[in-house]
Amino acid sequence: MSEAALKRRVREQVDAELPRLIALSEALHADPETAWNEHRASARLCDELESRGFAVTPAYLGLETAFLATAGTGAVRIGICAEYDALPGLGHACGHNLIAAIAVGVAAALAPLADELGITVEVYGTPAEEGGGGKIELLDRGAFAGLDLAVMAHPGPVDVAEARPFAVAHSHVQYDGKAAHAGAYPEQGVNANDAFVVAQVAIGLLRQQLPHSARVHGIQTVGGQAPNAIPNRTEGRWYVRAETLAELEHIEQRVNRCFEAGALASGTTLTNTPESKRYSEFRTDERALGHYRGERHRAGEGVRHLWHRDDEPGVDRYGQCLADRPGHPPVCRRRQPARDQPPAGVRRGMRRAGGGESAAGCRRGARTDRGGRRAGGVLSATRTTCDVLGPAQLVQVRRVDAAGEAVSASHGATAVAKDRLAWLGSSSTDSGRPDDLFSRRRRSRAGAPVARVGFRRRDHRRSTACGQRGSGA
Repeated sequence: MSEAALKRRVREQVDAELPRLIALSEALHADPETAWNEHRASARLCDELESRGFAVTPAYLGLETAFLATAGTGAVRIGICAEYDALPGLGHACGHNLIAAIAVGVAAALAPLADELGITVEVYGTPAEEGGGGKIELLDRGAFAGLDLAVMAHPGPVDVAEARPFAVAHSHVQYDGKAAHAGAYPEQGVNANDAFVVAQVAIGLLRQQLPHSARVHGIQTVGGQAPNAIPNRTEGRWYVRAETLAELEHIEQRVNRCFEAGALASGTTLTNTPESKRYSEFRTDERALGHYRGERHRAGEGVRHLWHRDDEPGVDRYGQCLADRPGHPPVCRRRQPARDQPPAGVRRGMRRAGGGESAAGCRRGARTDRGGRRAGGVLSATRTTCDVLGPAQLVQVRRVDAAGEAVSASHGATAVAKDRLAWLGSSSTDSGRPDDLFSRRRRSRAGAPVARVGFRRRDHRRSTACGQRGSGA
């Protein structure tokens, strides 16, 4: 069978699977489970793959919520990673429901052709990606050994050919002091909350000496029980990110000294415990990346080549399992500063969906969606990548003339820029490429008025796959 015929069969298989994949994504989104507790999600995915003819191994390598599903007997082994844990309190704000559904879709499209292509399709269910180090545990137990290629898709606001997730360390920080009545006998207390205040001030001052690529962020999860009681114990979770493991080790040492300063100043006892082993930086297989870019361009689908350094660093933990084997990067990313978050509605092939979440099936030539429906973080399946669409939003575009007078009205979030990478209201450079995707204000060219673009959400009731989050994945 010719290459063109094989690709056509894969496209047809994706089209046929799309309704089931959307339903799977919605079901996972509606039933979030946190790290190492994804029992229902893991069972659901195992059932979906088994129904498609895969041989499924649940509780893979002794991890209760991990699994391995295989199809085909070819010599070339293709690994597809699926994530499905949710964030505590936020649900699937990172879109792991989409990652899982996409993994099933890719596997279902390849499995019927596995023997003809001489490949083995292997789906790895990787639990505990939100701080639990699921892929590291699998790697240490022998998973991924001998793979020829590993792939995963991560949701994002723009299509990116090459992402560069950074190395990251996750820590649980605890201070222990002595409780006392804050009004009657405060001098008898040792304030564990003060320790966190000192530590966070020290970290804030440290940031100006850190490399541009480094990130230090966290939350205090326990801060005391009553305002009239000196807190005797406080706890928090902190992440440190850097471009490489070597850089991460150096930066983490400096951050840990900030926590030690909090203990020293307050007289408390510090317990700093890693939540998982460190994740390594991502290493892309350039040959696989070249094939991916070529297919996208041949399909007439634009894609950014790289998540730029000036954007917020990538946050996925996919790189760990690929540190010593070829891997194609996540094809989409979603982590840029919140203030510059592009509107989920101004995306390729999206139409307004009455304030709910929406899904779009991307097609050649930016054709419109295959069922934009109200749903909680829905898969948008394509032949080569994925899009994630969040709550429908209203886009206000105001044309301002030289005198500063607004001369245009609001528009629904339905328009798509000509190359499907810029938003409504953007202009193009002389080279035909879109201006900076995340620029709020477009500079006047040839005396043209400046366009100002503002956004306001229509529905804040539900977190979605493109929602903001404060944790590491």
